[in-house]
Amino acid sequence: MIDQFKNYLQEKIDLTDEQFNSISSPLRVKKFEKNEIIQYKGDIFKYGFFVGKGLLRAYSIDSKGKEHILQFAPEKWLISDRNNMVNEPSIFFIDAIENTEAILLPNDFLAEAARKVPCLLALNVTMLNNSIRFMQKRINMLLSATAEERYLDFIKLYPNLTLRVPQWMIASYLGITPESLSRVRKELANKHFRP
Repeated sequence: MIDQFKNYLQEKIDLTDEQFNSISSPLRVKKFEKNEIIQYKGDIFKYGFFVGKGLLRAYSIDSKGKEHILQFAPEKWLISDRNNMVNEPSIFFIDAIENTEAILLPNDFLAEAARKVPCLLALNVTMLNNSIRFMQKRINMLLSATAEERYLDFIKLYPNLTLRVPQWMIASYLGITPESLSRVRKELANKHFRP
């Protein structure tokens, strides 16, 4: 599992095995059972997660008990609540949709690792920018895209999740009702679209 994370980093930057070994001591592998809540709203959690196997999600629950899914994290994805990075209470829940193995990444991992391996600083900035871009696009899609456009974007972003995630969760992520999602899927099927 640690090797998966090393490979993930090496795909993004020029990082030697020796450099990785010099920064890997804080990394821990943890297994989570399906439906296990890993982080609760209000927690101050000291870790983010790199998913090696399985599937996590981040979501909130509104005052009426309705879930709103912010992000899915399948294999080779990172997931965290950014509030925890600055010692603020979590605003999201994170749980396991499937049995999952993940690496616990201390919130200060990349910053501390960049002191030993400076090329990680640029990666940290790139990852932060990508996260901001992802959120900007997500907000824009929720504000201005049709349900069909949102669903097609979901398939592009998460090409292997339509068979792994219940339809109500996809609808929650898209900000539409399960009935609307069913209509969108039916209309796409009538157009002979196959995800």
